[in-house]
Amino acid sequence: MDKILRNKKAIFIFIAPALIMFVLVLVIPMVQMVYYSLCDYAALTPPKFTGLANYKKLFFQDSTFKIALKNSIFFMIFSAITQQVIGLGLAVMLTNIKKGRNLFKNIYYLPSVLSSAALGLLWAFMFNPKIGINNLLAQFGIKGPLWLMDSKGFIVLPMWVIAFVALWQYVGQNMMLYMAQITGISRDIYEASYIDGASKTQSFRYITLPLIKPMMVTSLSLNCIGSLKFFDLVYNMTQGGPNHRTEVLATELYAEGFNYFKYGYASAISVVLLVMCLIVTLLVKKVIKVETYEG
Repeated sequence: MDKILRNKKAIFIFIAPALIMFVLVLVIPMVQMVYYSLCDYAALTPPKFTGLANYKKLFFQDSTFKIALKNSIFFMIFSAITQQVIGLGLAVMLTNIKKGRNLFKNIYYLPSVLSSAALGLLWAFMFNPKIGINNLLAQFGIKGPLWLMDSKGFIVLPMWVIAFVALWQYVGQNMMLYMAQITGISRDIYEASYIDGASKTQSFRYITLPLIKPMMVTSLSLNCIGSLKFFDLVYNMTQGGPNHRTEVLATELYAEGFNYFKYGYASAISVVLLVMCLIVTLLVKKVIKVETYEG
């Protein structure tokens, strides 16, 4: 093995397939996307370089983009806080129980492996103003709101509904990540802390939290990036309505690119989305300092 690792030709042969796929599938499309974002490019016309015209229109003229940007940021912050806190809480509780652990783990994790498109249609049916939840509330004399059609407020009610549905669907995914990290912590460390008089709360604060920081960075980064490019539930529950009030960056990108065939403009939205994902990832790594502990 050492002889193979010293052979540069062998190393190149081993990494070449992955490197070629990486360049073809990721690097080249990203470079094309950046170039097209600087062009006036529609379905029936070739790309025509226009500089920053698409970006000027995005940030200064497109009111729908401003709504989509606001909703995406709200969705990211809401998801990051709720999914991380609840997911960590569930992980801590389930690692401390013996009976029923696998049952509850599967119950919480199951929604995250189901199709988001199917769940979006299911919840759209549930929040229909004439049937579903409102029909149940009517049995008790309660008039339900227009869950997916209310257009009032800085963050409209449909956006809150979608955010809570996403929380229900993906909290189990964060729970599983934290459970994997917590179960890897030696029980001897906790037993030693209890002998020294530490409470369970103190053990969680001074042992569990520092040791799960690497997973916290990974989970929070995936959570934020996934929230920024979130599409399925929004499209299937509201399709960006009413009156574009639940548009997010991914749904506007889809509309501009596949409904209106404005490939250059859609590419500009993609670049903005990519930059936001990179910034958020760097911020997460900057804010959460990961210490190295040696045994």
